Amino acid sequence: MTTAQTNITILITEDDDGHAELIQEQLRGAGVSNEIIRFHDGQELWDYLMIEGRRTFRYDGHGFLLLLDILMPRLDGLEVLRRIKTDKQWRNLPVIMLTTTDDPREIESCYTLGCNCYITKPMEYERFTEMLKRLGLFMMVVQMPTIPPQDEQGVQRT
Repeated sequence: MTTAQTNITILITEDDDGHAELIQEQLRGAGVSNEIIRFHDGQELWDYLMIEGRRTFRYDGHGFLLLLDILMPRLDGLEVLRRIKTDKQWRNLPVIMLTTTDDPREIESCYTLGCNCYITKPMEYERFTEMLKRLGLFMMVVQMPTIPPQDEQGVQRT
């Protein structure tokens, strides 16, 4: 990745261990060297964003990109997306839905809630790995916002 994008942490929220491992392997294989943090469900991600994300000293000038599955235990991807896009600090977080769900109503719901991109995971291994390679190449050229630092009360610092 370019120097401007090395401060991007990729957050993967995926409950399927095999899919999560494959996603990480293919991103690395495409040349993505950013930090990757994997979460097993939406609640685990949300807890991270609410606790770690509020510790502003760690995120000054830092950006995130979220790859988010829909069908997960505890807190599903739609609810996570809804919470992110209505939160002052996180509403500009780029969210790519990466899921096996290809229901047009789910796709429309995700875009209505504010996702930036919706990708359906192919069921065939070869197509899935090819899609992930392309996603990795895409991530190397796309520009992503940083999360503006905030104080302890959640007020954005300038």
